[in-house]
Formats: sequence, C-alpha cells, structure tokens
Amino acid sequence: MGVKERMPVDIQIVAAMVLLLDIFVFVLPQSTGFIRAASGMVILLFLPGYVLTSALFPGKDDLEGIERLALSLGLSIVIVPFTGFALNYSPWGITLGPIVAILSIYILFMCVITILRRHQLPEGEAFSISLISVFRAFGHEVTSRRSGLDRALTIFLLFSVILATATITYVLVTPREGEQYTEFYILGMNGTAAGYPAELEIGESGNVILGVKNHEGETVNYRLELRLDNRPLHLAEEYRDIHIEDEGEWENTVTFTPEEEGDNMKLQFLLYRNEDLTEPYRELHLWIDVGGDQDAV
Repeated sequence: MGVKERMPVDIQIVAAMVLLLDIFVFVLPQSTGFIRAASGMVILLFLPGYVLTSALFPGKDDLEGIERLALSLGLSIVIVPFTGFALNYSPWGITLGPIVAILSIYILFMCVITILRRHQLPEGEAFSISLISVFRAFGHEVTSRRSGLDRALTIFLLFSVILATATITYVLVTPREGEQYTEFYILGMNGTAAGYPAELEIGESGNVILGVKNHEGETVNYRLELRLDNRPLHLAEEYRDIHIEDEGEWENTVTFTPEEEGDNMKLQFLLYRNEDLTEPYRELHLWIDVGGDQDAV
C-alpha cells in the first residue's frame, strides 16, 4: 500500500486541524486569538462526531453523504458537552486549554481506530472523501426525486444540528463575565475576620492580613494603596505592586502607622488593576481611633 492508502485524506486533514489548534492554544496563545477561536469552533463543532462516525461506519456504502454529515454534527453535541461535564469535576475545570487537550487526544485516538477499521475492508470498499464528492453527494440529496417534504425535513434537521452544536460550543469555550473577578479581603492577625486594630496612638503601628485572589482569566498587575481619612499612608514598596497569575493568590501582613490624631477615622485599603489609577478596582476599610477611645465598626 502507498502512503496515501495508509493515511486517508480525510484523516490527514483532521489530524492537521487538531495539531494546528494545539499550536494556537498552547504555543501561540496571545498572538492568534481570532484564528484560535475560529479554528476551535470548527473543530469542536464537527470533528469529535466525525471521527466517531468514521470509526463506526468505515465503509463507503454504510452511510450517504448528508447522513454522515448530520450524524457527525449530532454526535459532537453529545461528546463536547460530556467532555465539559467531566472536566467540571476535575482539578482543571471547564477552560479552553483542558477541553482542547482532552478532545485532541480523543480525536487522534479515533483517527487511529478509523484507519485500522478501513484497512480491514476489501480494496475499494473503504470510505474516502474529496471536496468534489462532498458537493456531489449534497447536491444529489437536494435534487433527488425524494418528496419535497423529505428534502425539507433533511435540510431543516441538518441546520438545526449545526445551530445547536454551535450554541453549545460557544457556551463551553466563552467565559461568562460573571466568572471574572478579583477577591480582596482583610483579616485580623489571628487569621479570621475579627481582631482588627481599632485603637492606636500616633506613631504606633497596626497590622492586618490582606489577601488578593485573581479569578480574572489572565495575569493581572495590582497596586495597593492605604489612606487614612483620605490621606495617603506610607506602604512598603514590596506591597505596592503585586503581580498575580490567573487563579493565583497573594496574602501578606501589611503594616500601617497613623500620623494624625482623630476619632472614628476611616482607614481605606485600595486595590487598583493593570495600572489604572483613576478609580480603585476594589476597596476595603476599617474604622479606627488614633490617640483616643476606640469605637471601631
């Protein structure tokens, strides 16, 4: 057998598309966003069901062209959401990287199964594909003498499957805005939401634990500032600029020293995001007395 017989054309195209998407996702994630999204939609929309259909029906007479296409799309509706459901209970969660990795392994494995099954068939009986044969098969289905109702139902079913698959794929690969956020919290020195410093003398230092958790879906540079009654307080330089990767966490002890006396003063902890210093992205505050009786809230 020649090389082309051992590696069918359609399987070559499937493997090439999978490897191309893997490069876009894992090697060039920043510079190829549009291409990555477009190729990812095509692959998730069609290939998982196509390789399963090819493995189940390796013969050219097993299915007609439009039936093979509709079944490929329909099976993708089952496979892709099932993959997302399984990843939801894994440490990786439903994100683009794990979904692409799992589906890539599955698709390439099914490609091997398809090749083996086709090789078991007599010469000339295995399914093969070309663009000309696809268009001819589709045209035959549309222009055949089957009743107009049958043709209409077939076309309606095909486009319904395409629409449903595209919708499910979009939901899986597109993060919802509500899931992108930053946790910003303050703890007392005992590690609980209590025991905050509420009464200090001028020049006396207070300590709290500040924490930041990044759930923004990307690496973020944060900036921390402290204010007492809207006047800046000194903060160690190492705490002013905080670099946190996606799903990363920063937690540290922050020391502040009031320099003015007053009762019921507002101590603000301001968190800015990605060099935007116009408005705080998150804010926390405590009430403290400096040089007087404490009355913290």
